[in-house]
Amino acid sequence: MSDESTRKPATTLDPAQGLPAGPRRSIELDGDEALRLLGSVSFGRIVFTRHALPTVRPVNHVLDDGDIVIRTHEGAALTARAGQTGGQGVVVAYEADAIDPDTHLGWSVVVTGYAHLVTDPEELARYRSLLSPWVHRSMDYAVRIRPDLVTGIRLAADDESDDV
Repeated sequence: MSDESTRKPATTLDPAQGLPAGPRRSIELDGDEALRLLGSVSFGRIVFTRHALPTVRPVNHVLDDGDIVIRTHEGAALTARAGQTGGQGVVVAYEADAIDPDTHLGWSVVVTGYAHLVTDPEELARYRSLLSPWVHRSMDYAVRIRPDLVTGIRLAADDESDDV
């Protein structure tokens, strides 16, 4: 069997799906608006370092007094990393978005900050009541991300009529 016959076919766009109409423009969001939008969804992606490489995990979250809180389990790499850092926490990024798959309109927010394990038993109990795991697994830990840098964009239709 030759290399040619074992290669996968190139991925191509399906013209039946069509492309979204018109160009888009990216509008920067201020930090308050970005956090408000992040708080309007319950799903995002946490980015942290594992073995000196970036690692991304999908998670659900709750926004609590400006902090992002996620639940984790004992064997999770993030639980271990956040528990090893002592007082300063571990640097992470958190991203959430709501972008329409057909129009490609919506928003995206990225938060960079320090993640700490939540150790107070009353806080842990409160987060257990506020945030149900979306995977079938025991989630006995919580991680709080304190935002240091909040950025966001809104993807909007580029209406040429705005320029006249």
